[in-house]
This record gives sequence, structure tokens and C-alpha cells, in this order.
Amino acid sequence: MNLPDEGIAPDLWRDPSVDPTRPTNCAGARLLIVDDEHAHRNVLAVMLQQTGMTCITAPSANEALAVLKREAFDAVIADLNMPGVSGMELLEEIRLHYPHLVFLMATGIDDVQLGVRAMRLGADDYLIKPLQLDAVLVSLERALRKQYLEKKVEHYHQNLEKMVYERTLQLQSALGQVEHSYADTLDALGAAVDLRDGQTAGHSRRVALYSVNILKQMNGTPQQLRSLAMGAWLHDIGKLAIPDAILLKPAALTEEERRIMQEHVRIGYDLVKRIQFLAGAAEIILCHHERWDGSGYPQGLKGFNIPLNARIFSVADTLDAITSDRPYRSALPFQAARNEIERKAGIQFDSQVAAVFLRIPNETWETIREQSSAIDFSAALAGICLENLGASAEFAGSSAR
Repeated sequence: MNLPDEGIAPDLWRDPSVDPTRPTNCAGARLLIVDDEHAHRNVLAVMLQQTGMTCITAPSANEALAVLKREAFDAVIADLNMPGVSGMELLEEIRLHYPHLVFLMATGIDDVQLGVRAMRLGADDYLIKPLQLDAVLVSLERALRKQYLEKKVEHYHQNLEKMVYERTLQLQSALGQVEHSYADTLDALGAAVDLRDGQTAGHSRRVALYSVNILKQMNGTPQQLRSLAMGAWLHDIGKLAIPDAILLKPAALTEEERRIMQEHVRIGYDLVKRIQFLAGAAEIILCHHERWDGSGYPQGLKGFNIPLNARIFSVADTLDAITSDRPYRSALPFQAARNEIERKAGIQFDSQVAAVFLRIPNETWETIREQSSAIDFSAALAGICLENLGASAEFAGSSAR
């Protein structure tokens, strides 16, 4: 229905003081009048045309349906009792193919119950013959007003869905920018750690990717994967506060120097725990030197008291430490790391985590190591795609002293 903005329905909708039963101007509405009695349909058409409406008549339901295929109307007024296809059957066809078209059923006094039934089937109202102009206008205007309001509600819902969709896109974009900002921060911090401890360049990146690959095999959640990746990436951030004379010392550390070195886990934890988006990573930073048998530091945690991600990291850390060059020896093959982790399962490492690691072939770890330097770890974090890290060799991404 195409009602002008200043027509009946908008005015009634805007002004609650308007009597909803008072006949008002329906000029411009297009009506289809269906009645097998020539005189009845023509008289009604003439009366309604005098109020400014356009009326087309049809002598049968079939002809009415043919007219509806060719032209658009705002309302149909149909007689209930017609030979062939009845008004009730016409109503069913119109509701099937033109669900928003206003439909008024005209009935005799003896057909009132049928008129009520017609309304239950979708008619907007029923009219008692002989038809009176005022009654027809009241019923018609009420139905048109109802249709207008339904369209307003439908339009509102459509706009609301569009607005929600647009706001969701804006929110996703804003969150994406935040994620990129976080990822850039992580990238810079990880790079700073690697630059500070040049002897283990690339260590943080590799351990992060090794760790995530193990957790993927354990069906870790995206949030667990994310926390593990960030914690592994920043596990040695506390070393930024360790004096160069100790951090870079080529010889064995003294007992006092070792004590100072071990402080890096608490320093890193204290630095990161206050950053909300790194809260999940903080426990890895604190616990990455704990050992299954309780011989680790700083708290001497034992067994399952050690967070799962820290237990996973311990295996990945040893893997990288053994297969990387050190000042005191050259890198050893991956099989040597496998043998060491298998030997210390249940002592230094969680046996379950070690078993998962041992199921992964050496070729996978070699591929991850080879491709680690080419992986944009920051972009992976920003894309919130850590659930895919480690799922294939292309997402391949460190060590204790």
C-alpha cells in the first residue's frame, strides 16, 4: 500500500487523539470489488469512487485473481457467496500470494459466523449486507491503518536488523584494530627479548609455535591456544631486567648469579599480570620453569598444580633448547630432543603432555623450525586465528638457562 505521508494512516498514527473509528480521507486507495451480482458491485464502486478512491470490479473470484496478477491494489472487498470459487476460497488464494493485501468479506446476515471464520483465516474484517457507505469506510480505514502500522513495524525491524548488522561490523572492525594493537605490542616485546639475549635469537617465536602445536593435538580451546601463544612468546620478558653481566655471561653462573637469573620469572610475571589482555599469559611466565616432580622454581609446584599451558611449554622449551646452537655446544638433532623428553616424562615433564609430543613426528618439528622465521606471528595473533596455529606446517612458530 502506498499511502502519502500526510494521508490518513500517518495522521492517525501520529495523533493519538484522533478517533480510530472516525471516517477519514482514503483518497488515492485502489480497491478491487468482487461480487457476482452486477448491481451490488457497481453501486459499491460508485459510492467509493465518490470518496476519491479508484475502484475496479470483477464478477468472479477467478477474474479477480487474474486482475491481481496485472495490477496492484490496496484492498479487496469480496462477496462471501459466489458461484464457482467462493469468497472464502478467494481469501485463501489471496493470503497465499498477496499476504499484505487488505481483504474485507461481505456477508449476509445469516452468514455472520462465516464472516468470523473468514477473519480467523486472514480477512481484516467482514461487512453485513446491504452495505452502508459509512460502515464500509470505517472498516476499510481501520484495515488500511492496521496495514500501514504493520508496514511501519516491518520497516522498523528491517532498519533495526540493518543497524545491528552495521554496528556489528563497526564493532568487529574496532576489535580488529585493538587486536592488531595488542599483536604489535606483543611483537615488539618479543623482539626486544630476542635482541637482548642474542644467543637465543628466534627462541620465543619457535617455542610459541611448538607449544601451540602440542596444545592443538590436545584439542585446546581458542582461548587456551591464545593464552599459550602469548605466554610462550613473552616467557622470558623478565630477562630485560637482568644485568648484561649475568644474562650474557659465557661461563657458568655462580650461585648468587643463578639466583638473580631465576628472578626473571617473577619480574616478568609482575610486569605482565597488570595488563588485562595478557592475564592468561602471566601464569605461563611465572611457571615456565616449574618441573613435574616439584624440583623447579620459583614456587616448587608439583604435578597438576602446574598450569597445563606451563607444562606444555616446558616440553616445547626443552625441544628448542636441545635443537638450537648454544655457546657451549652445537644444535643436536630432533631425535635427541625426543629421547630426552621421553626419558624425563613423569620426572621433569607431564607424562600425558610428553606422550602427545612423542606422537608428533620429527619431520613436523623440523618443518616448523624451518618456517618459523617466515611466519607473521603478530598477524596470526591479530587475526584471532590461533586455533589454526599448529594445525599445519605453514603455521609453525625458545629457553631456559
